[in-house]
Amino acid sequence: MAARHEQIAEELRRAIQREEYPVGTRLPAETELATQYGVSRGTVRQAVAALTAEGLIGSRQGARRVVLADHRSQSFGELRSFAQWAQAMGRTATGHVVHQEYRPATAEDATRLHLAQGAPLLNVLRVRGLDGEPVLIERTVYADWISPTVEAISSDCASVTQRLYEDTGLVFAHGEHVIDAVAAGARDADLLGLRRTSPLLRVRRVTTTHDGRPVEWSDDRYRPDAVSFTVHNSIANNALVRTTAG
Repeated sequence: MAARHEQIAEELRRAIQREEYPVGTRLPAETELATQYGVSRGTVRQAVAALTAEGLIGSRQGARRVVLADHRSQSFGELRSFAQWAQAMGRTATGHVVHQEYRPATAEDATRLHLAQGAPLLNVLRVRGLDGEPVLIERTVYADWISPTVEAISSDCASVTQRLYEDTGLVFAHGEHVIDAVAAGARDADLLGLRRTSPLLRVRRVTTTHDGRPVEWSDDRYRPDAVSFTVHNSIANNALVRTTAG
């Protein structure tokens, strides 16, 4: 059974999605929520912290929390695995490998991973879920130097990122992401339980070590109701670049 703060977070999450608390409005004060749910303010704070981690709500110090969005988000200000992001929300990440095989590196693989074209690389098609519900398809190509280690990982491992860190000390330190929208093909629609041509949020990413050595590149496709992404930028540090589609 889920902890009480997780139950409250889920009830608030659903209330936000039903627009009982529309974007731009404030949540009730902690004391009101504590009374409403019959719990301590500390329990309410835990529930609210989960929604804050998801990007659903935000606040200024001393002010009541404001609803920022009606669906979950992950910030690119921090590089976390899908499983770590899910855990921060109090959710359970699942995953299973649909297919994996070695293929010769294509020209695109060689460019993204700084390898010779034709090198044998592990290609993995994986479906990820939140609390058992499929929300993400990952098509990942791993660099030749890490492919054998990834191949040995269990097909139902919830976090390959965490397992690689535990087994080898590998840290995914930097990520470059390109975001656009695509229509679901027949296979993606079947894997995610959607209609064909349904819109998907696509994130193409290249991840590297601290010294810039490419580890993987991936084409990730999310159900549109599953997640959104936020980018924090400023005049001092602006990592956001707009480009035309392609």
